[in-house]
Amino acid sequence: MKNWLIHIVVNAVAIIAVGALFDSVMIDGVGGALLAALILSILNAIVRPILVVLTLPITILSLGLFLFIINAITLWLTDAFLGSTFEIDGFGMTIIAAIIISLINLVLNSLIKDMKK
Repeated sequence: MKNWLIHIVVNAVAIIAVGALFDSVMIDGVGGALLAALILSILNAIVRPILVVLTLPITILSLGLFLFIINAITLWLTDAFLGSTFEIDGFGMTIIAAIIISLINLVLNSLIKDMKK
């Protein structure tokens, strides 16, 4: 449970960072970022594995790069669920946001892992 909460906070930080970087990403405050992070985490736990299995041949052919598209789809679904609380203009911006969120998550999760040692 504790790791899941840490993951949600890390996602929220990444979402806030992307919102600060791009005018095309609108977030309704810290609460909106936390809600978006919660929805994104739930979608990553439920929808993402299904999409990964269904698109496995494409993912293999693209050497894993298609996973960024899958991340963008889950981010786009988060946008669709939250309406004006969390909005991203266009699917191209959603792909860029998903890549940056993934990179921020990678860095923050590795820092947290190092702190736990």
